[in-house]
Amino acid sequence: MTPDDLYAALTGPQPFFILGPCVMESYALLDEVASEVARLRDTYGLTCIFKSSFDKANRTSAHARRGPGLDQGKAWLAQIRETYDLPVTTDVHESHQPAQLAGVVDVMQIPAFLCRQTDLLLAAAATGAVVNIKKAQFLSGADMFYPAEKVREAGNPRILLTERGTVMGYNNLVVDFRNIPAMKAHGYPVVMDCTHAVQRPGGGGGMTTGDRAYVPAMARAAQAFGADGYFMEVHPDPDRAWSDGPNMLPLKDLEPVIQSLL
Repeated sequence: MTPDDLYAALTGPQPFFILGPCVMESYALLDEVASEVARLRDTYGLTCIFKSSFDKANRTSAHARRGPGLDQGKAWLAQIRETYDLPVTTDVHESHQPAQLAGVVDVMQIPAFLCRQTDLLLAAAATGAVVNIKKAQFLSGADMFYPAEKVREAGNPRILLTERGTVMGYNNLVVDFRNIPAMKAHGYPVVMDCTHAVQRPGGGGGMTTGDRAYVPAMARAAQAFGADGYFMEVHPDPDRAWSDGPNMLPLKDLEPVIQSLL
């Protein structure tokens, strides 16, 4: 699928889904989750993008597990992409990384904390891939015009904007769903990050906690405000996950949430 074909699917009338485990713990984990994502895609006729991170560079603690690194992660994503015919996405944190991932990664994900980093945005734009810019926890939906404009002016109009909550201090996030129509007004599809939005950043004494019970409601509320896509991190056993376990959705619970949105 070309970048233009993928973006056409993402801008169509049907909702799309970005799904996968937070961090690449093993290829076996990626394969298990991707198999279920592909099944749901085929069962419901969905557009799905598989997501996992090769390096969680923004962990709360320096001692937290980060992932296998770029080379191994790229190889695993290429294998998932080929085996299941799924577009793939992963975070990029440094401006040299997008070029190294080009040709394998279909959607370059810009982390929320880095969404104003001009060199990173321009490097992602230069790959020609779809660029998903996550809204910083300290920006409004209206402010996201400027990161998107950097990518568009670099010659890449294939942009997604993602809502993931606003930091309120004291280890808490709050979602102002008005940010969804505010970002849609910029002319790009808007994604609701239903799992990171229920985080309690740093709330676990050196680790992030969260409230996964609210994920289905986050998705439905976002739908009411006009979200085009839904980002949900999923794991077969979130309580044993390396990263973001408390706010990840158990893999077995994914299908009912998708059904509620369709």
